[in-house]
Amino acid sequence: MKLKILSTDKAPAAIGPYSQAVACGNMLFCSGQIPLDPATGELVTGDITVQAERVMNNIAAVLSAAGIGFDDVIKTTIYLVDMADFAAVNGVYGNRFPGHKPARSTVAVKTLPRGSLLEIEVIASL
Repeated sequence: MKLKILSTDKAPAAIGPYSQAVACGNMLFCSGQIPLDPATGELVTGDITVQAERVMNNIAAVLSAAGIGFDDVIKTTIYLVDMADFAAVNGVYGNRFPGHKPARSTVAVKTLPRGSLLEIEVIASL
C-alpha cells in the first residue's frame, strides 16, 4: 500500500524525524500530540486541563486536514506523567467523544517531551 504523509500548519510541526500523520489504505495513524501552540511551537502554560484542551485541538486539526473528525477515531493512547490527572484529562477527552467511544489505553510515563504533562495519539478510519 502506498503511504501518504499528512501535514497541517494548524497543528504543531513535528519536533523530530516523524510526520504529524500517515495515511495507509483507509487508516490514519496520527503521531502523539503534546500541548504545543501551533503558532509559536511553545508549550502552552497552564494546568492539565489547559494542556489537555490544547492537545485535543491539535488532534482535531490533524484529523480535519485528513477530512475526518473525532467520530472517525478508532483507538487512542493517552500518556500521563501523573495518573492523578486522569479524571481531569478524562473530562476534556470525553467532551470530544460525546457518543462515539473509541478503544483507549492510558499509560503512566516518567517524562514527556518539552516537560508536557500528557501526550495523546490516535488511529482513525478514513
